[in-house]
Formats: sequence, structure tokens, C-alpha cells
Amino acid sequence: MTDHTIPEIRPQNESMPLVSIIAPCYNAEKYLDVAMASIFAQDYQNFEVIVVDDGSSDNSVAMLQALQGKYDFQFYSQANQGVSAALNHGLKYARGEFVCTPDLDDIMLPSSVRLRADYLAQHPEVGCVGALIIYMDSDGNDTKTQKLASIQKLNFDEILGDAIVVGAPVSLYRMDALKAVNFYDPEIKVQDFQMTLRIASAGYEVHVLPVSVTRYRRHPNNLSRRYKVLLDADMRTIAPYRSHPAYGRGLTAIINKALKYAVVNDKKYAWSLLRSIPLRQFNKTTLRRFKRLLLHRQST
Repeated sequence: MTDHTIPEIRPQNESMPLVSIIAPCYNAEKYLDVAMASIFAQDYQNFEVIVVDDGSSDNSVAMLQALQGKYDFQFYSQANQGVSAALNHGLKYARGEFVCTPDLDDIMLPSSVRLRADYLAQHPEVGCVGALIIYMDSDGNDTKTQKLASIQKLNFDEILGDAIVVGAPVSLYRMDALKAVNFYDPEIKVQDFQMTLRIASAGYEVHVLPVSVTRYRRHPNNLSRRYKVLLDADMRTIAPYRSHPAYGRGLTAIINKALKYAVVNDKKYAWSLLRSIPLRQFNKTTLRRFKRLLLHRQST
């Protein structure tokens, strides 16, 4: 019985900045054991863990309640409102100087928090530090690893114009930067692009380290497969910057991202997306999507 299990005690070093690990959960029962074990296997010695269930319909809530007998973490539930609202919920209880937002279907590498927390501590001008992903399939088999030759330093113009997303599972945020942008907009259901862009717009630097910190699980329920939801979130994210010179390029970039899936799954929708891009904004990626759409039509 977990009721009588004493959660394990982690050594803490309060001379290190406190990191709040806020993990949103939605129907992650299949992966919870492994994901939570990876969080509590971190070699960084000053962190708190806050889990927020976003209206799961599977057995996630019961499993998380049982896991509280093994691990020391705060657990909250809310009706389904989306990951941005779930993170805002968790942030109400966070005490950390830095904030980490892993997904509970991924696996954090043991040095994940330490590498990024050390970097933020040494670079006060940085509001968000990201890192790289090792991709794995739904069964946990590694499939691909991101590569980066050196530290990537991004500014607002680049992030907007290229629609660059520093993924939430590999980002560590400075709490002061999150406060400066008033946390997440709950009306934007996807969290990572909005926070990357908003932190940069507040004047903070955004850096990406050339080191892997998370094994990212690809499976049919990934948000990246829900391209219409993502496109809506991306459109809402860039809307406040319509007057910026990089807005048109950014709009093309996010439409190209949606086209990657639409050209295969919904040809009619793909054509409407293509028509929404002014010809002067077409780029090499747009032309590749156009070519793929034509070839896919011929093969069906």
C-alpha cells in the first residue's frame, strides 16, 4: 500500500538556485512511471516538483496520487483547459528562481537540470536557455538526435521571422522573465513558442546549448501531429507583432510548418494554406511543400 510508504528524501544544497519543475499531465498513464523516475534522478540538488493534471480521462490521476507515496511532489488537478493554463496553475505554487517544464511522456537525462541551471546562473542576461533532444519512438527506442555545433544565441527578430521554438521540454526559464511577460496566455493552448517569443520581446536573450538533455517521445498523440491546433496557437502568438518587419516572414514559416502535415492529411486545407501566403513571401520550404502536394495528388 502506498499510503504507508515514506517518500524518498533527496539531498538538497540550498546554495544552488531553487529550480521549480512544473510538469503538466494529460492522459500520460503509459509513461508516468518512467517520466517521474527521470525527474527524481536529477543530479542537481535543489529542486521542487509540481505536477498539474489537466483533466485526464485515463488513470493518470490515480497513478500520480500513488506515486506521491514514492516521490516528494505537489500534485494539483484542474478541468481540461490546455497546457498553458496547467502551467499557470503550477506557477502559483512555484518558489524557484528558475522554472523547468518537462512533459510526462518524455525522459529527462540525469544532468538535464544541472546543465541549464548552471548556465542561467552564469548568464543573468538570458531569460530562457534551451538545449537539444534525443528523439525516441513510443516504445522508448532512440531514433534521432538533434545536433548543434556551438551555443546558439537568438534575438527577437530571428525568433519571430523564422518562427523558432525553443521547446518547453528542453527549456529552463528565469522566473523573473516569466513574471515580466505575465506568465502564459491561457487562450494560446500551446506553450513553448509563445513563451520563447514573449521572453525575447521583453528584452531577455534566448540561448540554446549544444547538449542533449531530454529524450522526446514521438507517438500518435503528440501535439505536433495536431497541426491545426498548432497553427492557431502560432497565429495567436505572432499576432501582437503585425507591425514588425519580420512578421510576414514569420507568418510564412508557421504556415509552412502546418503544410508539412496538411499536404498529406488534408489536401483541400493545404491548398487554402498555400493561397494564404503572398507570392512574394514564398521561400524554398513553401516550394517544397507545393511540390509535395502536387506529387501526392498525382499518386492518389
